[in-house]
Amino acid sequence: MSICLEYKKLKRTGFLPAFFGGGLLSAFVPIGNMMFRSEIFVNSPEPALKILFNANWQMMAMLNLFLIVIGACIMYHTEYADNAMQKMDALPIRQSSNFFSKFFILTVSIIAVLAIEAASLAFCIHHWFSLYDEFAIELLKSIGYAAILAVPTLILMTGIASICKNMWISLGVGIICMFVATMIPKTNFILSLFPFALPFQTLWDTESTRIFQFICGVGIETGVFGMAELIYLKVRRKFQ
Repeated sequence: MSICLEYKKLKRTGFLPAFFGGGLLSAFVPIGNMMFRSEIFVNSPEPALKILFNANWQMMAMLNLFLIVIGACIMYHTEYADNAMQKMDALPIRQSSNFFSKFFILTVSIIAVLAIEAASLAFCIHHWFSLYDEFAIELLKSIGYAAILAVPTLILMTGIASICKNMWISLGVGIICMFVATMIPKTNFILSLFPFALPFQTLWDTESTRIFQFICGVGIETGVFGMAELIYLKVRRKFQ
């Protein structure tokens, strides 16, 4: 019920068009890159999917992060506008339920964007390379890994947006975190666990032992941020 309510509220905002347009823009990155520089990539001996991820994923991940930040800000801007949050407190609905419903919708939206990007990568391989037997499995693994690594960013950014009544503050915090993430070296595992740095990781550039460690880190971070949000909501309720 809460998820349906949150979805109805978002239909009146630019949330869905923003994600659809952002997904198309991100999906055009590998296509545009291949259109203008295909001769650089087609002669490489590496697997086609690895070539495309290495050449395009940093930009695609950056656009995905922008969508996460903007999406979370839009969600809570509608709550704080015209004191809607105070009105919601008067209803028999838990704020934690609202939070996790928003988190769920934001997660599904990013998965939809990743699906559009996967279709774009499949088109590039079909048009400029040749399909091979393991292609579909490798693509699903790569996109699935990207979706898993995005979860801490999703829940953290949703939490940041829930704290800030002014949308521009949460937007600024999110953008600052994004640019901090771009300066973190991938070789440092501890720093790479920074939630906004995780989406830049790819399955192709990560050792098999590190993959399990990253997934464990994602689970721990998601649990910690979820518990922190529950504590924050209880404390805020007492002081309102």
